[in-house]
Amino acid sequence: MINNYEADWEGRIFSDGWHIGSGHVAEVIEPATGEKLATIGTGLREDIDRAADLASAAQPVWSAMSFDLRAEVIREAARLLKSRADEINTWNVRECGSTLAKAQWELQASYEQLQMAAAMPLQPAGAMYASSIPGRLNLSRQLPIGVVGVIAPWNFPLLLAIRSVAPALAMGNAVILKPAQQSAVTGGLVLAKVFEDAGLPSGVLHVIPGGPVAGDALVRHPNVGMISFTGSTAVGRSIGETCGRMLKKVVLELGGNNAMIVLDDADIDAAASNGAWGSFLHQGQVCIQTGRHLVHRSIADLYATKLTRRAQSLKVGDPHRQAVHLGPLINQPQLSRVDGIVKQSIAAGATLLAGGRHDGLLYEATVLSDVTPVMPAFSEEIFGPVAPLTVFDDDDEAIALANGTPYGLAAAIHTRSLARGLALSSRLRAGMVHINDQTVNNEFHVPFGGVGASGNGGRFGGPANFHAFTQTQWVSARDEPIVYPF
Repeated sequence: MINNYEADWEGRIFSDGWHIGSGHVAEVIEPATGEKLATIGTGLREDIDRAADLASAAQPVWSAMSFDLRAEVIREAARLLKSRADEINTWNVRECGSTLAKAQWELQASYEQLQMAAAMPLQPAGAMYASSIPGRLNLSRQLPIGVVGVIAPWNFPLLLAIRSVAPALAMGNAVILKPAQQSAVTGGLVLAKVFEDAGLPSGVLHVIPGGPVAGDALVRHPNVGMISFTGSTAVGRSIGETCGRMLKKVVLELGGNNAMIVLDDADIDAAASNGAWGSFLHQGQVCIQTGRHLVHRSIADLYATKLTRRAQSLKVGDPHRQAVHLGPLINQPQLSRVDGIVKQSIAAGATLLAGGRHDGLLYEATVLSDVTPVMPAFSEEIFGPVAPLTVFDDDDEAIALANGTPYGLAAAIHTRSLARGLALSSRLRAGMVHINDQTVNNEFHVPFGGVGASGNGGRFGGPANFHAFTQTQWVSARDEPIVYPF
C-alpha cells in the first residue's frame, strides 16, 4: 500500500459513496516489477445504470447552485490535488510507469486545468443578437448537457481525466468517469477522493473502473447526454457510430501518427533534441508522440547521428527506484506491439541505429533509419520509444509524406525561416502544428484536438470547453406577443 486513501477506495468504486462494484476485484500491478500495489473495484452494466440514475437526479441541484459556489468546490479540489502531490505522483510512477518528472508535470498541468475550470462559471454564458423584428430580444446561452460520460486512457491518466471532468462539472453537468483499468487509481480513484473531500455534492461525480462492458453501457445509456472519449481510433470509431445512431453529443480525441519535418535550413542540434524528446518522452506512450521523423536528404545522415547519440544516452529502468529517462511500457501486449513493429520494419529494410532491445517491459530508446512508407514503423501508430527516420528531397514531398496517413493530430516543422514554416503549416492535415518545436505540446488554455482518424474535430481547452460541455439554446423575447395573419 502506498498512501492513506486505501481505507476508502481499496477494492471499491465511487458512486454516491464508496461501494463494492458488480465486477471482479482487480489487482493494481506495478509494470516495472510485477508487484501487487493494491486492489480496485470494477463495474458492470448495472453499476453504470445506477450511476446514471443517481447522476441524473443530482445534476439539476448542482447546476442550480450559484456560480461562485461551484467555482469554490473546484478551487478546493485544485488545492487538495496540489497538497497531495507526493502521494499522487508516487501512484503515477508506480502504477503507470511514469518517471517522477513526468508525474510532476502531469499533476501541475492537472492543477492548471482545475484552476481554469473554476473560472468558467464566472464567465459570460451567452450572447445577444440583433433581430429584424422590432422589440424582439435575441439571446443565446450555454446550458448543461446533463450527464457527461468520460472514458479516459492510461498514459496520462490524471490529466486526460481532469481535462474533461473539470470543465464538465464547472458548466453544471454531472459526470460518470470510467478510467482505464491499468491506471484506475491515478486516473480515477484519487480524483474521486479529491472531489469528495472538496465538498462536491454526492451523486454529481461517479468513478467506475471497468472494461469494455462498463464502457459500452456508459456510451449507450439514454440518461448520458454526451461522451468524451480519449483513446484508440478503433474504439473511437465504434463509440462515434453508437453516439451517432443515438444522436448523442460525442467528443473523440484519438490516436496519431505525428510527423516532425526537418527542413534543409533547420538547426540540426535543436531538431535532434526535439526529436528525442518527442519520440521518447514517457516511453513514447503519448498520442502526440513524434512518430515519424521526415528529414531533408542533405542533412539526414547528420541528423540521424545526433539523434542516435541522444537515444543511446537515455537510461531505461524502474522509475520508482532509480533515476531514469524511460520507465517500463504499460504491459506485455504493448511490448509485443512495439517490438513487433520494430522487427517487421527491420525485416522490410529499415536500419537499426540504436535500441531495439528490451528487458521485460523496459524497452530501449530506438532509432530506425531508411524507413519507407510501406513499413509499419511509418504507417502505424507505434506508441512506444521508437524514432523512425524517412528522407525527403523537397518541401512538396515532405508535405505529401506527412499527410500520407489517415491520422491528423499533431505535426512539427523545423526551419530557420518562420515564413516558410507558416506556409507549410497551412498545408498539413493536422489539428495542431508546432514550428521549431516537437509534437508533444499541451497548454491548458489552448484548444487541443485532431482531425481525420485522430478525432471528430472536437477540442479541449480554454474557450473550446464552453461549447464542448454545453448545449446552445436560443431564447427570443418580446413584451407583447406578435399577431400573425392567421
